[in-house]
Amino acid sequence: MNSLIINRVVPAIRMLVSKQKIMVARFDDREELLKAEDKEDLLNFDFIKKPSGILVVDETTEPNEIIDDLTVKLSIWYENRAPHPDYILLKGIGLIAIGENTAILDQLLGAPQQLVKEISGRVQDKIIIVTGGAQGFGGGIAELLYAQGANVVIADLNEETGSKMVNSLNMNSQTNQAYYIKVNVGSAESVEAMVTATVKHFGGLDVIISNAGILRAGGLDEMTPESFALMTEINYNGYFLCAKYAAAIMKLQSRFKEDYFTDIIQINSKSGLKGSNRNFAYAGGKFGGIGLTQSFAMELMPFKIKVNSICPGNFFEGPLWSDPDRGLFVQYLNAGKVPGAKEIKDVKAFYEAQVPAGRGCRVIDVMRAIYYVMEQEYETGQAVPVTGGQNMLN
Repeated sequence: MNSLIINRVVPAIRMLVSKQKIMVARFDDREELLKAEDKEDLLNFDFIKKPSGILVVDETTEPNEIIDDLTVKLSIWYENRAPHPDYILLKGIGLIAIGENTAILDQLLGAPQQLVKEISGRVQDKIIIVTGGAQGFGGGIAELLYAQGANVVIADLNEETGSKMVNSLNMNSQTNQAYYIKVNVGSAESVEAMVTATVKHFGGLDVIISNAGILRAGGLDEMTPESFALMTEINYNGYFLCAKYAAAIMKLQSRFKEDYFTDIIQINSKSGLKGSNRNFAYAGGKFGGIGLTQSFAMELMPFKIKVNSICPGNFFEGPLWSDPDRGLFVQYLNAGKVPGAKEIKDVKAFYEAQVPAGRGCRVIDVMRAIYYVMEQEYETGQAVPVTGGQNMLN
């Protein structure tokens, strides 16, 4: 029941209380809070900081009834007060804390007060999921988004690496936060749980970057049906699942704030723009991803949800290419994909020579494309090449 309330009610509340600024919110369903009946009961909790900033919603488990009740009470609230409520008590369900940033949410829910740095970045206080966000392109994207003020969900199957990255980012003590969620993007249940956990912790969702992917090189003779199915599950189905569950939250937010734009962004590849020799399983999934992007864009733009793909060139510096055991340089050398190559350096030189810019793609190159599709409001359904001139638009 709580997942239904979280996904159907919390994002609506976030938009309803966002007047001059888009707020963040956090849902707390500690057992002791479920017993609170009114404002006086809440004041028995030591962590309640602002006793005058409490709004109580009558007990019901029907999301539409909660929202209707709250809409009326918020209208009355704003007639008498300028600030938003700091707490909304859903009797028998939980407590929602509301603030301008996540540092305020921590304080409202009892965390020790800390000195935090206030910054003003390009994505300040936006709520952004990055799948495959613990390393490689995803890790670099997540780090740069955090540095620019975003509340970043590092969604990754690698719990140790993801948690370590989140802890490292949060040591900067900014008003925004990083948050780790374990996810398998090939599982509908896991992706839905990822989105629910994001909404519970931050209050909604503004951007999802579907970046998680795998690559197994090989021609028709080498590729097993099992490897092909796995790549399709992660690279193609995973994007569909991310878009499906993210869009449900974004559409709800649009309903309560019609002029608010959100984004679904797929990290695709230059292999989605042109076929790739002995790499058909990866290229096929990426081609299909662009088809999904164009189709999702037409369906979701009426809800102010933009859907775009970013198509990077080869990221030679990342583990996908440079891992000494399973990286693409090793795979391509072993598969004989580069004629005459005898060492890894020969494979790398072969691919660098194909790029007019003379180098591989870097995280900052991709980030500039991500910022573009996020910041404009008049483009959707695009596959944006970031290839150093290797792939050019027709």
